[in-house]
Parts: sequence; C-alpha cells; structure tokens
Amino acid sequence: MMELKGKKVLVVGLGKSGLAAALFLRRRGAQVTVSDVRSAEALAKDIPALLEAGIMVEAGGHGLLTFRRQDLIVISPGVPLDTPELAQVKSFGLPVIGELELAARFLKGKMLAVTGSNGKSTTTTLLGEILEAAGLPTLVGGNIGVPVVALIDQSTDETWSVLEVSSFQLESTEKFHPTIAVILNITPDHLDRHGNFENYARAKERIFAAQTAEDYLVLNADNTPAEDAATRSAARVYWFSVEHPVEQGAWLQQGYVVYRAARDAATERVMLLGGIPLKGSHNVENVLAAVCAARLAGASADTIAKAVENFRAVEHRLEYVATLNGVEYYNDSKATNVDATAKAIASFSSGIHLILGGKDKNSDYRQLSDLLRERVCAVYTIGSAAAKIESHLRGVISIHSCGTLDKAVAAAALAARPGEIVLLAPACSSFDQFESYEHRGRVFKELVNESGSWKV
Repeated sequence: MMELKGKKVLVVGLGKSGLAAALFLRRRGAQVTVSDVRSAEALAKDIPALLEAGIMVEAGGHGLLTFRRQDLIVISPGVPLDTPELAQVKSFGLPVIGELELAARFLKGKMLAVTGSNGKSTTTTLLGEILEAAGLPTLVGGNIGVPVVALIDQSTDETWSVLEVSSFQLESTEKFHPTIAVILNITPDHLDRHGNFENYARAKERIFAAQTAEDYLVLNADNTPAEDAATRSAARVYWFSVEHPVEQGAWLQQGYVVYRAARDAATERVMLLGGIPLKGSHNVENVLAAVCAARLAGASADTIAKAVENFRAVEHRLEYVATLNGVEYYNDSKATNVDATAKAIASFSSGIHLILGGKDKNSDYRQLSDLLRERVCAVYTIGSAAAKIESHLRGVISIHSCGTLDKAVAAAALAARPGEIVLLAPACSSFDQFESYEHRGRVFKELVNESGSWKV
C-alpha cells in the first residue's frame, strides 16, 4: 500500500472520479492540487468542497510547472494519456496512474471486474445483486456511477468489490488485480481516443495483465477478439457461449442455462432460458457471463437463478419508458457505439423509429445497414454526428434530420403507428449536447412523459 502522507499529488480532471480521488488523497494526508481545462465557472459546484478540504484548484488549463512539482499524478478516466503535459512529465519519470489504479492499491477484499464494449453495466449490476443474494459482503462501483475510490472506506477483507471498468480506466493501470475478470465482448468503440482497434483491444486486455494462475478470466467464446485474449492470459480461463458448449463455463442446452466447473465435471442446470426477464439475445450473453463469474465467486445455482429472475433492466439500457397511443418508447441512451445500437435494434422484430446521433467516435454507421432495412421504419438524426450518419445511411433508410432530441422525439411520435416502437439508441457519445448518456436518457424520458412539450 503506497504512503500518501505529506506527498504532493496532482489530480488531473475534475469529473466524478477526480473529485472522489482528490478528497480521498487529502483524507490520507496528501498535499493535493486539482487541474482541469474547464473554467472556474464550469467547476463552480465542486470548487467550494475542494477548497474547504484544503485542496488547491487550477482551472482553465494545465500549467506545466504544476505538473512538474508533484510526487504523483492521478488522472481521471476522461483525460487521455497523450495529453502533452502528461507525456512530458512521464518522460521525467514522474509516476502517472489512474483513479482505478489508485483505488485498487487501497481496496480491501477481492475484486470482480467486468469490461467489454457493451453490456458492462447490466452484467455488473446483476453480479452485484447475485453476490448480495448469496450473502457475500458486496460493493458495486466503477464506471457504473460510484467511483472505485469511494468504495475503499467501506471495504473489508471479506468484501467482494464488483466493478465495471472501461478502456479509459484500464489503460492507466499497473497493479490492478481482480480475482475474477470478465471480458464480455470487444467490438469497435472509442477509436477517437485509442487511435485504432488494436490499441482499444489491448486496453481492454489490461483487465487481466496482473492476474496469476490463482485467478479467473471469463471470456466470450463467440467474440473473436475476446476469445483471442485467452492466449495472453496467465489466469484460469472460463468461457460463456450462446452458440455452443464450452469446456468449462456457461452455455445454453435444451432450453436451459447450464454451467460446468471443469472439463471433467458434471453439467449443472442453472435456470430455464425463458426465465431471463431482459429483452435481447445480448442480454442472454450477459446472463451467461454473470452465471460463470458468480459460480466462481461461490454463489449457488439456485441463488443465481432467483436473482436473475428478479432482475430488472438497468436504467438507460433498453429501458421501457411508456406506451402512448399504442406506440412503445424505449430508452437505450447507453448504446454509445454502433455495436450496442445493433444489439438494441435486434431486440425488436420490426416497426422501429430509431433516434441516432450525438458526438461521433470515429464510427462506421454503414454497419447498421442490413438491420435498418430489415427492422427500422425511419431514422431521426441529432447532434454533431448527424451529417456523417446521413452520408453513411443515405439510400438505405428514410432519414429525418432533426438536430435536437426534442425534435427527434416529436417527429418519431408523429410518424409512429400503434404497435410500432420509438427507440433512442444513438450509437454516439452524448458530449455534444448533454453532460452524459444518463443526462441524455433522462431528457428522453422526460420528453416522452411530457408529450405536450413536443414541437416539430
């Protein structure tokens, strides 16, 4: 465990994670400074708490001298490692770690970490509920909303910390060491940050970089990039698949979710496939991954089955909002990449009015073409990515350029007929018009529930 008392520590980026990290470091006796490119006005809601705790704040840009005068730099997930100031101080040998790495060095107990391009929040939340139902002391956090560093004071030697971890968090890890690591899938995402798919995939694989032969790695046997990761892991590998049996892990057999603890062990029935309450085949994958990880953590098959059957969709993940005039509205604001949007579309057979757009992540929207032709009535574009989406999908589907979410909801509601669906699954990040995907999802739900405010 690193010594922090009296150390000069700079926290770069004052998001939710940065704020939690700064306050934690100060409580442990560090001399803390926070640096953010946003203005003091933009940070106004957080600055008073920082100043009251004795933390210095640098707003409106990064000063190179501020970076050089530190013993340690802790970066928030949203801060790229190639930020010029970081690149320079790293060349001087100054340690630079992320909030996840900082937290992992102090967190007590065992960690169960989940990553993947899609399905992280659903699987992490489900696993938290399963382990809690199994009577295991459980904390849930990470990219799912509660910073990992905020879990430290609650953790004990008996605790399981169930963590959703992103590529942004993983790329700055060194000693992060989950007992059980899960990679749900790896499909193109965040290429604007990582540069190319290979860099993105390698960032995901850092989830198992510190694992040993005493640890477990759960991988998707149906996703080639995730499957390939097994060759680079020192851990004991378990698999899940919706397509075929696996040597050890979870799969589907004769209408049941089944699990096998080892290649020579008996196969056990966990639950009926029809008992999974979530829409979409991708959620069957999420359940299989959770079954595998939860059994490895010690939860019984009966406990898992009951927890899955009682589970409800995570907010902003194919979340049913309302039925108005016979039209169903679904909020999948967390579909922030093309693959997630494809999975959302595939969850419905036809009659979809799809809202797409936001901030582009160097994505190829043409990959949606076949699904759009099969199942979607029309696309309604919003945000800064609208022009690119329209150029990629022109001639594939009827497109309505709406600009803003309120206009898109109104236009879709006007066009949709009873029995059809209005689906927000944007395939883009939210940061051009909203604070977060959660903010975007909440606004969508408010617009649906306050239908009198629609204006075309």
